[in-house]
Amino acid sequence: MLIWTARISKKTKAVLAVILAGILLAAVILLAGRSGAGGTASEWRLATNTDRVAYLESLGWQVEEEPVETLQFLLPEKLEEPYLTYNELQDSQGFDLSGCCGKQVARYTYTVINYPGRPEGVQANLYVCEEQPVAGDILCAGADGFQDTLVYPDQEE
Repeated sequence: MLIWTARISKKTKAVLAVILAGILLAAVILLAGRSGAGGTASEWRLATNTDRVAYLESLGWQVEEEPVETLQFLLPEKLEEPYLTYNELQDSQGFDLSGCCGKQVARYTYTVINYPGRPEGVQANLYVCEEQPVAGDILCAGADGFQDTLVYPDQEE
């Protein structure tokens, strides 16, 4: 059996502690930066149009800079149809409209310019309550239209 021993001075221990603390801090910063393109929706503050466009871009969408429509409305005190059905779609992507019942909500509609296989006719709706994203969808009207979550199609698999 072989045993090794080493003497480390207090000064060396202090230097090693500072180095270790620096490594841990760098690891925390790197992990926080890699935890997604901007984190969860609740971490976003969408006070300006630039913020909203940046949020959609963080999800993979390229949109025209200005919304084609902006709508303000008061969400009912209790969700009923069609809000209940729409909230099911929102639940699948981590949103829940029930937290905004009785509050003012803004819907911003943007033209999407990078939907796979559809160069035009696709829009992104982003719902904001108290500067937080609370719902959203991708919409294409027409005979072969659809409504889907904000999850970029390549990320669904």
